[in-house]
Amino acid sequence: MNSVTSMDGTRVGFAQLGDGPGVVLVQGAMGTAANYLELSRFLSRSFTVYVPDRRGRGMSPREYSPDHSIQRDVEDLHCLLSHTGAQFVFGLSSGAVIALEASRTLSQIRKVALYEPPFQPNGMPKEMIARFNLEVSEGRPSAALVTAMTLVRLGPPWLRALPRPLLQLFVARSLVKESRNQDMERYAPLRELLAAMRYDFNIVAAMADSIGAFRHVEAQVLLLGGSRSPRYLKEALASLEHVLPQAHRIAFEGLDHSAPWNRDRGGDPQRIAGALLEFFGAQQGAPFNQ
Repeated sequence: MNSVTSMDGTRVGFAQLGDGPGVVLVQGAMGTAANYLELSRFLSRSFTVYVPDRRGRGMSPREYSPDHSIQRDVEDLHCLLSHTGAQFVFGLSSGAVIALEASRTLSQIRKVALYEPPFQPNGMPKEMIARFNLEVSEGRPSAALVTAMTLVRLGPPWLRALPRPLLQLFVARSLVKESRNQDMERYAPLRELLAAMRYDFNIVAAMADSIGAFRHVEAQVLLLGGSRSPRYLKEALASLEHVLPQAHRIAFEGLDHSAPWNRDRGGDPQRIAGALLEFFGAQQGAPFNQ
């Protein structure tokens, strides 16, 4: 494990593998650097890949503060970019929001790839976010996870269609099963990820109406998404494609929001890596085609 120290003193730990130009992978909610292991290996054939744990997760412990802002996450990324000299960034979900905001303010980012940043036109209901935060603070992970599923509209439709009491019972049993699964040792437990998810809701809620601010982004941008993802994520990509001056978009048939993750977490990292290798490997200023 390596680490850098951010401007407010937070230690940001990161994994590193491969050799070549630097690429930083910025995770979304409900995952840590471990979720990117296979994607990192594919990319490491041509690049040096840096995979940090965002603050509040795994290698980057930090107690959550309600006044957290996306600027702290941008500072974390800035410190890592300055330390490594990397000029390419990939972000998933809330990590894509961070990567995009960083590309707006940090000149060293030449290319940024975004997988389904969760911009919502009307934002997230504040009362639901408050409910989620309360359930986390009261140590009710099954209730918090059900609330989170409602907020982000992810998970199988049949599961989300269940009445809340039944869904909460199903989730509670899944949490017990997870705690007994020895194969899950390399991944962070859901209870830990739910606590860190407060950062994500804080960021996404604050940035909900900010798409117009990115019309002056100078970096080349690759917009990625899956055909099986919720409609609002596709609409966010369409809005960004219209606003960003140097953007190209790819839709992956049959994939969903977890596509960049390891295969045992529902991903297809080889397909995502193929697009990223071509995009980051293309000569600066040359048109990108897929």
